[in-house]
Amino acid sequence: MDQPIESRLLKVGESGAALAYLETEPRKNLYLIDLTARLGSSPAPGEARTEIAGAFRNGRLVGLAGLRPTVVFDARAEPDAVEAFMPFLETMGVGLVKSLAPAVDRFWQCLTRRQKRHVLVDRLETAYAVSASGARLQDPRPGERARAASGSDLGPLVIAARESLREEQRPDPFAGDTRAFRRWVRGRIERARVVEEAGRIHFTGYADVRRPEGWLLQGVYTWPEVRRRGYAKSGVSDLCRLAFAEGADHVQLAVVEGNAAGERLYESLGFQPFATLRTILFT
Repeated sequence: MDQPIESRLLKVGESGAALAYLETEPRKNLYLIDLTARLGSSPAPGEARTEIAGAFRNGRLVGLAGLRPTVVFDARAEPDAVEAFMPFLETMGVGLVKSLAPAVDRFWQCLTRRQKRHVLVDRLETAYAVSASGARLQDPRPGERARAASGSDLGPLVIAARESLREEQRPDPFAGDTRAFRRWVRGRIERARVVEEAGRIHFTGYADVRRPEGWLLQGVYTWPEVRRRGYAKSGVSDLCRLAFAEGADHVQLAVVEGNAAGERLYESLGFQPFATLRTILFT
């Protein structure tokens, strides 16, 4: 007879079994795979230490959830498994959950059952992916230079990160701890690529996950005054070339529902939708 699902925090030595569980669906679990692989490692500046919880039935792993720095559930998470994680999540004062829509739906039902929450962001996103064989990347254009970001780019990167969050209707980070926000951006510089022309940065994007199973792009931003001039296409193409050169199975990213321009851009590069995500930022 099946026993009730039990949940507990994973120990570092259990990460191998957790990765084997997640890698049955690596595309949908890419971010959680990366979090699990970093279990026990020191976090980047401005980021929380990784915490992963496992759900077990009769001693068998039946679900995984990243608790910090972002709440994320594995692709096979059943409603009972999501509910089993709630003791770890109900006391969160501020939180960001981003995962497959059915799991987030269940999480939100459970979280708001006892206490009303203030919602800052609640949106659907489409997850897109492209493999090397399906990519239609833009060739480098005369005058453009795509390169890795450096410490001297911190000023423009802070501006881009701030404006990107504001365009997503998320709270202005400058209204809080500006130093902490700059420290967070500085900690991500090694993941960033930029496209510049005549010494001026026009595009930035981050490869926040770089694994053989895939790369995850986030924080893609083009300065408003140069949009629709192909810089985003050049920048994403550059990131994809780098990923495929390093052996990545695919590159993925998410587009907010209603962003038709973003959908057209990524589809023109060969990206195809593969999942619907729900993101909630709450207090």
